[in-house]
Amino acid sequence: MAKIEERLAALGLVLPPPFEPPAGVVLPFQFVRVIGKRALISGHGPQGANGTMAIPLGKVGRDLTVEQGYVAARLTAVSILASLKRALGDLDRVSAWVRVFGMVNSTPWFNKQPSVINGFSDLILELYGPDIGAHARSAVGMAELPFDIPVEIEGEVEISA
Repeated sequence: MAKIEERLAALGLVLPPPFEPPAGVVLPFQFVRVIGKRALISGHGPQGANGTMAIPLGKVGRDLTVEQGYVAARLTAVSILASLKRALGDLDRVSAWVRVFGMVNSTPWFNKQPSVINGFSDLILELYGPDIGAHARSAVGMAELPFDIPVEIEGEVEISA
């Protein structure tokens, strides 16, 4: 088993199957687009181990606490890792986490988006270490996110052959 998958298993985390959008929703894009030594990662939300949208849904600062948002961001990291695994075949091919853009479905007065997106960053750094896992990052608030998910994250990684 690859190193990253061993670390995921040790943490009790399971890579979910591909996301199934709600009935009637068409998603005409790739979740991961590999171009040369880069993999561009489309926006992902939190998934449960069975591939469905993880709950709770709603706005951080109203429906979810910062801690629940942190967990949603962590589950979003697992969702992204599952998509990378399908696209790359091996999560150990990631040679650098380059950029992460974290969006938080939050109330107008909520201003702790960085604390929420830390759920993503902390897991990536735990799995990949401070060299490969280091990444540039933004964490912003959004008025709404698709399907009322609390967190959506996109990014870019560098990959080895």
